[in-house]
Amino acid sequence: MERAQSFPSRRRLLKGAALAALPYALLPGAKATAQPAAVDYPGAEWIPATGSNYTASDRPYSYELDYVIIHVTQASYVTTLSIFQNPQKKVSAHYLVRSADGHVTQCVRERDVAWHAGNWDYNTRSIGIEHEGWIDRPAYFTDALYEESARLTAAVCDRYGIPKDRAHILGHYEVPGTDHTDPGPNWDWTRYIRLVNFA
Repeated sequence: MERAQSFPSRRRLLKGAALAALPYALLPGAKATAQPAAVDYPGAEWIPATGSNYTASDRPYSYELDYVIIHVTQASYVTTLSIFQNPQKKVSAHYLVRSADGHVTQCVRERDVAWHAGNWDYNTRSIGIEHEGWIDRPAYFTDALYEESARLTAAVCDRYGIPKDRAHILGHYEVPGTDHTDPGPNWDWTRYIRLVNFA
């Protein structure tokens, strides 16, 4: 013999209908993420480096900003982010530009000192911009990468009064004491500086 199927009570049905009628905005939202109030460069995505890989500061009050230093990662975009988030690596940059589409990710606030130059004096006085790619694979230096990076560099230069020239926009290889060769011989400096000045 089958039992009669039980149905929800009228009261339970009315409660369910009332909840369904609540505006979505009144329902609890997702938890807030640990992001700064705003990134320093509009349109950048915030994916922070671990605090073990940079020095908290109050630039440009604690140190003047005189340079933008251009890097090439020698790794993929995803791998570079994981390196910046690994406290054992002791390295970071303020920004990372993705090759395929020029997407800009901020990893360290501009006020803080990223560990990117291999020279403490230059770290304190510069903004470091990493570019996804390898110095011997020029296909990674896409139009999108050059254009978005140039806009970023121009904005940094405008914000801190840094001249938009090769004396102030340096390759990592130009930092005294470094053993790095990036951005390498395939980086088109003439094109890049022109893009920065017309951004």
